[in-house]
Amino acid sequence: MKLLLNAILMGLSLACVVRADEVKKPNIVFILADDMSRDTWGVYGSVDCKTPNIDRLAREGMRFDHVYASVAMCAPFRQELYSGRSPWRTGTLPNHSKSKTGTKSIAHYLKPLGYRVALVGKGHVGPKECYPFEYSPGKDKAKDPNPYCLEKAGEFIDSCTNQNKPFCLFIASNDSHAPFTTGDRTAYDAASFTIPPYWLDTPKLRQELVKYYAEISNFDQLVGKMRRELQTRGLWNNTIFIVCSEQGTQLPFSKWTCYDNGLHSGMVARWAGVTAPNSVAGELVSIADITPTLVAAAGGSLKPGDCDGKSFLKMLKGEKQILHPYVFGAFSNCNIIGSRDRIFPIRVIRNKSFSLIYNPNHQSQTSNTTLDKALAILNDPSAPSEDGSDIASSWIELSQKVPSAKSIVRKLHHRPEYELYHLDKDPYELKNEINNPEYLAAVEEMKKQLHAKLEELGDADPIETEKSLVKIKGAKKKVRNKGGKQK
Repeated sequence: MKLLLNAILMGLSLACVVRADEVKKPNIVFILADDMSRDTWGVYGSVDCKTPNIDRLAREGMRFDHVYASVAMCAPFRQELYSGRSPWRTGTLPNHSKSKTGTKSIAHYLKPLGYRVALVGKGHVGPKECYPFEYSPGKDKAKDPNPYCLEKAGEFIDSCTNQNKPFCLFIASNDSHAPFTTGDRTAYDAASFTIPPYWLDTPKLRQELVKYYAEISNFDQLVGKMRRELQTRGLWNNTIFIVCSEQGTQLPFSKWTCYDNGLHSGMVARWAGVTAPNSVAGELVSIADITPTLVAAAGGSLKPGDCDGKSFLKMLKGEKQILHPYVFGAFSNCNIIGSRDRIFPIRVIRNKSFSLIYNPNHQSQTSNTTLDKALAILNDPSAPSEDGSDIASSWIELSQKVPSAKSIVRKLHHRPEYELYHLDKDPYELKNEINNPEYLAAVEEMKKQLHAKLEELGDADPIETEKSLVKIKGAKKKVRNKGGKQK
């Protein structure tokens, strides 16, 4: 009898071991756009741009309403995403920067859990030891690179399946990054667009929007095709599938700023059996939170200090979770084409209701490669406008005819020391409320929190921080003082 009982218990024990082994770790597919504003997705209210695959994914899973990047530029964004660390910590405040030696990323955290971790498409991160992905670099945009990305993604997934290994795959598309070359432009009619109030309606803007929206639709098709690749292989329901817009577009008041349309990212996620259909995550999330969340979802745990972000795994499961009372952001004007030596740092603090932007070098002028022609015209009205050769220049021409447009043109290059926007009442950040006595308490508290955070980050004087970052290839360092002159 005793022998029989022992045999039964051993059998039950073995059954439990088998069942435990059969519980598969979730695969992860994360699809990233390039300079794509969240408000172009239907799920975030767009009536012009066609994004049926992204919208479907949101209906089946979770939409995130308050995801913020720390810097609205490609290299800083991606290194924050993959490392879970802030750009202050990795040393990637400027664009085209690389992380400090010793930086660890999601590949370091998932590989010990049995995962293979790959990046297909655009890289823009480094050095390799900090981001040791299996890597298939993207192709030039002269020809749509998405089919190549799908091919390489399929090869990687099949290899992982043959090895019985879970995988984490990042697909980094070039869609919506200038120059605009992909997508079907005939699907859009420039005359039909609704122009958001933070832009000025000019023919040049509408022409660019046709190209831009075509690329967004091309990206949306990539999302749908990747979904079908997983479904065909029977992997769809064991895959955490996330789509993210990256930072905002290079069109004015988005990328290269700390405005909401620059730092505010769109993100939707589906994880069968975990994310509820049509669910919404309404709390503040940082891009740095994504790596710790995916590590937690894979069954791993991080050591204190590994990441600056926090896991929102509970949020994915539909549980109430508050990660941050505030999120912080930055912009470094140096090392951008056309403005490599311009000193105009910007810092920002946000909660769900207010955005407080700090421009410490407000006596000077800000600009970037898309605004430099317009700034030259503003500084020298006799200079030829080249007949509105770019969007910002076309706005100057409009402002000469329509006086009400002058305030938006001025805002492109001239910023006050502080800007306060009430995001609930003014989501487009059109009215600076910094002197509104009704918000005095909110302003004082946010200033206190912002400057305390900058002190903690070693960035108490952003102008000095910016000077230390200026690099001019083949020339001595030059900086602009607070009055805008070089020295």
